[in-house]
Amino acid sequence: MKHWRLEDVAWEQFDPGAVDPDLIAIVKAAAMVERNGSDYARYLNGVFSDDPDFRGAADYWAEEEVQHGEALGKWAMMADPGWDYRAAFARYKAGYKIQVDADASIRGSRTGELIARCMVETGTSSYYSALGEATREPVLKQICKLIAADEYRHFKLFYDHMHRYLQREQLSKLTRLRIALGRITESEDDELAYAYYCGNEPDSVPYEHKRCIAAYMARAMGFYRFHHVQRGIGMVLKTCGLTPRGTLSQISANAAWQYLNWRKGRFAAAMKQAA
Repeated sequence: MKHWRLEDVAWEQFDPGAVDPDLIAIVKAAAMVERNGSDYARYLNGVFSDDPDFRGAADYWAEEEVQHGEALGKWAMMADPGWDYRAAFARYKAGYKIQVDADASIRGSRTGELIARCMVETGTSSYYSALGEATREPVLKQICKLIAADEYRHFKLFYDHMHRYLQREQLSKLTRLRIALGRITESEDDELAYAYYCGNEPDSVPYEHKRCIAAYMARAMGFYRFHHVQRGIGMVLKTCGLTPRGTLSQISANAAWQYLNWRKGRFAAAMKQAA
């Protein structure tokens, strides 16, 4: 059962004067990525075809992901009345596709697949926490708070199933860390870049990954604060079987924070060059 529904959001409190244009742009992209959760559920159902417990969990997860997209899409249309969420998502679906009929994980094992899913939920829980704290617009603040809580629960869902498979597959901590870091780097692939393109640029402008990922990341990274990164690093380490707090966690969080700020500067420069 969902922990909340669209009608639970206080839409009547929307304040157009508190809307940040940079937030509109990245919320449009996030709405489409979240709404696409049903395709990922189809993929996961194929990978875990003989595991009805996990398939049920994946379907539950997808239902909430789709609701996230609907909430963000509705907010974006309120913030930009000229934008059509449905049309933008149809365009996204037509141009960005994942392999939904797989019968084995692209991560090499079911444990690896669940590690990758933990990384996605780590990223999204931190992301929506950052956006929720940054925005002054009360409806978006509420939506981000609700989504961030869902994403943390989703992390626990995948984490618990990962431990069940880890008992059989016995992946080493190093292997788990390699898979985790590999999935984190995929955040700069076409999924978000193309969503940004479909949400913010017309068909008449050709899609270019470099331009679109820079436009998205330069905006999104600016909303993070150190404590968001620190919490995310703890979740990464926990997934890999490492201590989520302590010296390693602190060193890793400091390094990740420095790297994020360096990347943010690079993306900002690329966005300015493309303008």
